[in-house]
Amino acid sequence: MNDMLIQMGKNAKEAETIPRSLSTDKKNEVLSAVAEHLVEQAENLIRANEEDVENGRKNHMPESLVDRLLLTKERIQGMAEGLRQLVELEDPIGEVTGMKKRPNGLLIGQKRVPLGVIGIIYEARPNVTADAFGLCFKTGNAVILKGGSDAIHSNQAIVSCIRETLREHGVTENAVQLIADTSRETAAEFMKLNQYVDVLIPRGGKGLIQAVVSQSTIPVIETGTGNCHIYVDETADLNMAADIIINAKTQRVGVCNACESLLVHNGVKEALLPALAQRLKEKKVEMRADAESIALMPGAVPAAEEDWGTEYLDYILSIKVVYSVEEAIAHINRYNTGHSEAIITNSYTNAQKFLDEVDAAAVYVNASTRFTDGFEFGYGAEIGISTQKLHARGPMGLLALTTTKFIIYGSGQVRP
Repeated sequence: MNDMLIQMGKNAKEAETIPRSLSTDKKNEVLSAVAEHLVEQAENLIRANEEDVENGRKNHMPESLVDRLLLTKERIQGMAEGLRQLVELEDPIGEVTGMKKRPNGLLIGQKRVPLGVIGIIYEARPNVTADAFGLCFKTGNAVILKGGSDAIHSNQAIVSCIRETLREHGVTENAVQLIADTSRETAAEFMKLNQYVDVLIPRGGKGLIQAVVSQSTIPVIETGTGNCHIYVDETADLNMAADIIINAKTQRVGVCNACESLLVHNGVKEALLPALAQRLKEKKVEMRADAESIALMPGAVPAAEEDWGTEYLDYILSIKVVYSVEEAIAHINRYNTGHSEAIITNSYTNAQKFLDEVDAAAVYVNASTRFTDGFEFGYGAEIGISTQKLHARGPMGLLALTTTKFIIYGSGQVRP
């Protein structure tokens, strides 16, 4: 095992006792200071980020991924705002969730506590660095970060800023550590650090998540991959539908909650698809469609079978005509990744059927899938969007980074 990783693991285990014992006021004081320091250091962060962006373009990184990598003053303000939102949120640590008295007089309850040491492996999203620290710190956890090589300079600058603030406020800087070695070999070894790390959270594309799930000896919370659908029902307001589709597909294409596939009821295809095709063309979206859609969408190309299950993260949309809400639900449940799905409808019955039967972390009626986000859900920054069912599902805020322990009050009871 890599000596550097072992030392980081030991550092984290020693450090975790500090944040778990801090008062809420102290944690909030530190989070506010980190937010302020990030904004103060915006020019330094942007300079570091420019090196990553330049390297990304030299390596022919798609522009949609460059956008995910890019830091601007506005995005740094957004990172800071996420931390400030965490300050305003109730601290879950120490909450006692129920207390029952047993016939023998024992009082048995559960108390919310930190998970301990959290490891996070992620790709070219430097904002994750600040988000992850904030959520872990507010919940009394220590965190070890393993970012990708594409964002290494940005991540180092952000972590340096955070650690400096921790030192200034008398808190161990090892509450957050960044693995500077971005090699796959080091990542693979990190996944085996179960002696020190309590849970591992991957944030990134399908390949990264599958690698972590298959290789890790640390318990994993799966996040991320989003083959998200919008289904336009026969009762839909078509102007609303078009606006939602354009937003969900093009507002930001390189994110996991962007729409990747569109299903349209046969009864509204002629009224919707030609006008929608024009709007998609204006946004330079490639349309990969079935035969019925192609006939109504000039410029569309035939979709292949693999298109129905693809997370593009690009200006590409797959389009299919269906004949019922039941067919739409069956298609979605076959090809989706358990992330976010939406129906556009004026039918209460169809809306409820869609909500009940679509198997995903977030299911929408008459709204864009782009809202699946911790910030938008009021959690402040998010640690990721879980697409599994244990131990968390959907946008993961503070509660997802806690566990519970039983607390028992007695008065001398012994078991007979």
